[in-house]
Amino acid sequence: MLDLKELAKNYDTWVPRLQERGGNLDFGPFKSLFDERKKLFVEVEGLAAQLNKANEEMKSLFKTNPALAKERSAELKTLGNTRKEKDGRLKEIEEQLEKLMFDLPNLPHESVPKGADASGNKEVRSWGQKPSFLFTPKQHFDIGEKLGMLDLERAAKVSGTRFWFLKGGLARLERALATFMIDEHVKRGYLEILPPYMVSRQSMTGTGQLPKFEADAFKTLGERELFLIPTAEVPVTNYHYDEILEGSKLPLKYCAFSPCFRAEAGSAGKDTRGLIRVHQFHKVELVKFAKPEGSLEELESLTADACAILEKLGLHYRVMLLCTGDMGFASQKTYDLEVWLPGQDTYREISSCSNFSDFQARRAKIRWRQEKGDKPQLVHTLNGSGLAVGRTLVAILENYQREDGSVAIPAALHPYMGGVTELKPS
Repeated sequence: MLDLKELAKNYDTWVPRLQERGGNLDFGPFKSLFDERKKLFVEVEGLAAQLNKANEEMKSLFKTNPALAKERSAELKTLGNTRKEKDGRLKEIEEQLEKLMFDLPNLPHESVPKGADASGNKEVRSWGQKPSFLFTPKQHFDIGEKLGMLDLERAAKVSGTRFWFLKGGLARLERALATFMIDEHVKRGYLEILPPYMVSRQSMTGTGQLPKFEADAFKTLGERELFLIPTAEVPVTNYHYDEILEGSKLPLKYCAFSPCFRAEAGSAGKDTRGLIRVHQFHKVELVKFAKPEGSLEELESLTADACAILEKLGLHYRVMLLCTGDMGFASQKTYDLEVWLPGQDTYREISSCSNFSDFQARRAKIRWRQEKGDKPQLVHTLNGSGLAVGRTLVAILENYQREDGSVAIPAALHPYMGGVTELKPS
């Protein structure tokens, strides 16, 4: 969430920048509420000053002229009631503004390009080359089904559309990928965390999923409301909810493997077959807590950590700096890693690495201070996929496929596959 006072102070410069993010943001209520808030604040302060002065005068007046003091007391009571009414209205306005603030996205960083949609994103670098084939490459679902290791039909029977069964070598490959990713990130200084897979409304609000995106979430029914996590970002970021972190220990770096659950509201007809857009998938998440002055550098290193996984797997990718209209709601600046999928003949997102500045920390009350006794200030939070396991499996199937239907296993995964170097049709 943005700082209400800063928005009020910088209203004329912040509003155009926020409107660049799209979504038809309505700032009409803000302007009128800000104006009324400013007027009431001056009036309440003025009334408070009058009451303080009058109370001081009344002390001596009761000694010199009790009758007049009694008469003035009635006037003071009226003045006090007026102040109380205006103060009450001021609090109502603050509450209305805070509620409206929950629907406002984060302010884009100055380095973020302007753009209405994905067409405004900017490629900043790439790695590797697109593989060449002497045959027409197939899509991952055709490869997996020919291997006899991907069963979408039975998954639909059991759970409905956008679910899957992985079997045999493909199931092992998914498990191997997750373990390989975690091991690599631990080598890079991340602390591994195994988080809860269900969280409270407070936690979902803290990272920005609620209230705006409740339709995308799965939640429990009954007396106790819990949400299935859409990403490990939610429990891991809230691990430090309402805490003051020691500046000497920043940045804190965590990695977490978890299933992720998403309703995919509004995605009807998109990627309905295969493993690209599903209701349940696995992901390794990277989360950082950093000092404000170093958070942009931490975004670069976090992105590099995610890139390193793709490079060790020999997968061609590009890094895209997202424009204002394509960034996530809570993000200040985001890089998407897009892996090449030859079967689809296109790039697909496999990781999104974001700096949220103090947007999440303000909601989740996560602060830091350098020395004991210093005034706490909001920390900056960052996260990124390191990587989406299912989409990495998709990329391996499509990039390492062979004409006979078999699939080579990248060398980096051989130790995690018990020496298995290829998948063959069963």
